Amino acid sequence: MATDNILVIGACGQIGVELTMALRKLFGNEQVIASDLRDEHPLLIGTGPYVSCDVMNKELLRTIIKQYNITQVYLLAAILSATGEKNPSMAWHINMQSLLNILDLAKEEKLKKVYWPSSIAVFGPNSPKQNTPQHTIIEPTTVYGISKYAGEQWCAYYHKHYGIDVRSLRYPGLISYKSAPGGGTTDYAIEIYHKALSDGHYECFLNADTYLPMMYMPDAIRATIELMEAPADAIKNRTAYNLSAMSFSPKEITASIQSQLPDFTISYKPDFRQQIADSWPQSIDDKEAQQQWQWKPEFDLDTMTIDMLKNLKQ
Repeated sequence: MATDNILVIGACGQIGVELTMALRKLFGNEQVIASDLRDEHPLLIGTGPYVSCDVMNKELLRTIIKQYNITQVYLLAAILSATGEKNPSMAWHINMQSLLNILDLAKEEKLKKVYWPSSIAVFGPNSPKQNTPQHTIIEPTTVYGISKYAGEQWCAYYHKHYGIDVRSLRYPGLISYKSAPGGGTTDYAIEIYHKALSDGHYECFLNADTYLPMMYMPDAIRATIELMEAPADAIKNRTAYNLSAMSFSPKEITASIQSQLPDFTISYKPDFRQQIADSWPQSIDDKEAQQQWQWKPEFDLDTMTIDMLKNLKQ
């Protein structure tokens, strides 16, 4: 049986580290090539091949794909929401051109599958706030959201016109203890656990009652791999699937932490990220993912809090 060789681009980022480790467990260490612009992440060192790679350099990417006989690419490199607002033209250029490079290479080098993440940032202030449906008004107000929405359409275009098996998820806010926040608006929900243990206090950049869709990283990694391993005929959506696990506010995550650390306190000092958060949904309807490839989350807020604090203490 032919073995897949997988290239993970952006392997040292928040999602990339854990996804690379999970893929290596599934496919074998030598079959999963990690790549990034930055130095190799400490958790990846010694676990499998690593190459320095600029996703904007299409011919370098082609060389890597040929050298390692790559059959699948996971493209995770991106400028996130809060960072992107500080330099919109750079965020647009990197987020768009990186995807187009990979889609072109998938066509030219006949790759079997491509994964590219979208985000709840595609939704805007005119989208329904509660149980935001798969198909609805999409008018993003951040350059990150605009680039993700455009990227979804490019994925569908390359699938329709060139038969590229490209798959995507609209991630909610992702929470992990293994890697640092990456410049996103939902990153308060990672920082708060670190500060709870180190300082006993957290100053939050969002208001107390700002609800956002969130997901614990183990669920996000599992969803990504389950989507990619699903039979092609089960994948009816070639833009990006809504994905959901839980929704909570800073006030609710604080209460969850206080159930484990009663002395923890929080204060609020909203900044420019509040406006971004206010434009996004408060909860997501992911029925299509549930029905088409049997998606189901395993973690809720309290089970995530227990696991986060336990692992961060270690």
